Amino acid sequence: MATRIAQWRRAWVAIALALGLHVTDEAVTGFLPVYNAVVDGIRAKHPWALLPTFTFPVWLGGLILGVLVLLALTPFVSRRARRIRVVSVVLGVLMTGNALGHIGASVYWGKLAPGVYSAPPLLIAAVALLVTASRAKERGA
Repeated sequence: MATRIAQWRRAWVAIALALGLHVTDEAVTGFLPVYNAVVDGIRAKHPWALLPTFTFPVWLGGLILGVLVLLALTPFVSRRARRIRVVSVVLGVLMTGNALGHIGASVYWGKLAPGVYSAPPLLIAAVALLVTASRAKERGA
């Protein structure tokens, strides 16, 4: 039982670190201007769309804070908190979509999209989190 919890905890830390790497990748490769331009285009066609645009400091600061919060929540995985399992599943699904979005955009655009370099480690960490969180539940953790 402890092994499954340890695996889940490692996957939790891995997703936080992979997200930190991904944020760095996006910041260095110019993701935010691309994102804001896409949102502006969507808003032009669909004014009701509630998609935010960000300034660089707010975007980067929010993501850094998010990574730090994930790392700070690690003890809750060790305690087998039910709510953290739900967070694990939601986070795993969102980060799988995030990684696949960067890979898909690269294929669609025919060039490397900002953030694509770190998409594979993010995808691996997201799948690991989904698998380990579900295994911990199966065993009554």
